[in-house]
Amino acid sequence: MTDTPQTLHFINGQFVPSASGRRFDKRSPLDNRLLYRVAEGGQSEIDAAVAAARAALHGDWGRMPTEKRLALLHAVADGITKRFDDFVAAEEADTGQPHHVIAHAFVPRGAANFKIFADVVKNVPTESFRMDTPDGAGALNYAIRKPKGVIGVISPWNAPFLLMTWKVGPALACGNTVVVKPSEETPATAALLGEVMNAVGVPPGVYNVVHGFGPDAAGEQLTRHDDVAAITFTGETRTGAAIMKAAADGIRDVSFELGGKNAGIVFADCDFDAAVEGIFRSAFMNTGQVCLGTERVYVERPLFERFVAALKARCEAVKYGRPSDAGSNYGPLISQEHKAKVLSYYAKAVAEGATLVTGGGVPEMSGPLAEGAWVQPTIWTGLPETASVVREEIFGPCCHIRPFDTEDEVIGLANANRYGLSTTIWTENLRRAHRMAEAVDVGITWVNSWFLRDLRTPFGGSKQSGIGREGGVHSLEFYSELRNVCIKL
Repeated sequence: MTDTPQTLHFINGQFVPSASGRRFDKRSPLDNRLLYRVAEGGQSEIDAAVAAARAALHGDWGRMPTEKRLALLHAVADGITKRFDDFVAAEEADTGQPHHVIAHAFVPRGAANFKIFADVVKNVPTESFRMDTPDGAGALNYAIRKPKGVIGVISPWNAPFLLMTWKVGPALACGNTVVVKPSEETPATAALLGEVMNAVGVPPGVYNVVHGFGPDAAGEQLTRHDDVAAITFTGETRTGAAIMKAAADGIRDVSFELGGKNAGIVFADCDFDAAVEGIFRSAFMNTGQVCLGTERVYVERPLFERFVAALKARCEAVKYGRPSDAGSNYGPLISQEHKAKVLSYYAKAVAEGATLVTGGGVPEMSGPLAEGAWVQPTIWTGLPETASVVREEIFGPCCHIRPFDTEDEVIGLANANRYGLSTTIWTENLRRAHRMAEAVDVGITWVNSWFLRDLRTPFGGSKQSGIGREGGVHSLEFYSELRNVCIKL
């Protein structure tokens, strides 16, 4: 065990073990072998990280001119790019996902988050107003933006580097400091970013990472800390509700991207091949572990049978394997625990009367891969909207497909869910596309596309899929405090 690699906390610019000496195992989703051991943080590590973050706010970082701060964030992005292979390897090991997903999307987007939000802060103006006063001299009001303070960042395991930097980038661009609690399933890239921060000269205490668990552990202790000014979280709705209750003490701001049970809508006039490929990506990319993914598919009746058959064929053509395997395009779930959850829904669908189109179990894997968290991409039909797998977020590679006949019918079906994160609509009718985009109650609608993101645009969920909006100037609204100055002339 002494030769097993270790992943440590990053606090005040240094990699440190837990004061308690406690550690936990990180196992590969591919074959369940032990990858490394992770320092398990608790209250003492959270206290130390928050104290370091507060000190940095009142030290070099807080006094740093905006231009220099933003230049440092550009340097962070460049530093990530210089160590691109290291970040890709770390994320592939933690998640087991195919190389093209990590190398072409998740890591490059993670680096881009630092440059894009630095440029947003540099270019967004504030408002000013001239007002009349009884003496005729007038007064001038103008707004300034100030950092909120220490931001608690709790990031998920499904796209760990991308979603963590999506929060850290704008938080630092606005002048805050951060304490990150990455998912215990994917701690590697958060720790690796500490090395880049040191290499480019980001002052100690600006970026801190404490590893550990959620309830009654590092995650909860971070959300309850009196010196944390705001909390941003991506994850399941139930956890978001618990964090919101904790944030009520001290009246701290929250920004949440929570669960989704997203609908894909396919009209008969769509570009058929593009729609099949688009729904396949939205339902099965990252082994279905995408909050924006599609688990409910509604297909206009004339196209229904043909569409189901085509999506079935696409699922059955996936190639399981390690990220390094030539042609591998489909990875495992994140853990054995998550595999058990997804398989429980696979069994529940059949018990509730689903017609199993394809999948529904575990693929045959050879050698060490037989011990991994593999499940088959799965399609069902024939269930009512009241079925568990139609109502509840599964977060796995599966979808239920149902036919529809009219726009009004499918709008009702899409909206009849407690979640409202995203939707993808496939049609060549421009007027219909605009009508549908306005009618479906979600935070983001894609038309004839999916997962296409302009980082300047608002991002977030409706209903129980989240609170607040991030992206572009909308991130500034959360990560900075807008103050008014009134000058009597």
